[in-house]
Amino acid sequence: MAKLLLSTLEAIPGATITKHLGLVQGSSVRAKHMGRDLMAGLKNMVGGELKGYTELLQETRDEAIARMEAEAEAIGANAVLNVRLSTASITSGAAEVFAYGAAVVLAQARS
Repeated sequence: MAKLLLSTLEAIPGATITKHLGLVQGSSVRAKHMGRDLMAGLKNMVGGELKGYTELLQETRDEAIARMEAEAEAIGANAVLNVRLSTASITSGAAEVFAYGAAVVLAQARS
C-alpha cells in the first residue's frame, strides 16, 4: 500500500473523497522517567527548555500517530483528514497524547 496521507485539512485540493470510513484514533500514555524528572527540577532553577520532556512528548506523539495510521490502514484508508492531537494529564507524572481524524479513500483528480 502507498504511504498514508495525513492532513489537518478537511479536503485535499485536486482529490475527491470516494469513501468515508469513519473516525480513527491512536493514543499513548507515558510517564516521566525519574532521571528526566531530576534534570527537569535542576533546569527549573536556571530556566530553559526541558529537553527530556520535549523528547518524551515527541516520542509519545509519534506513537499515537503511528497507532492512528495503523488503524486507518487496517480499514482500507489511504488518507486521514482533519487530523487533531490532544494532550491530557492522566495522573501525576503521566500524560496521554491522543491522535484522531477521519479515515477516507481519496481518488486523485485527472488532469
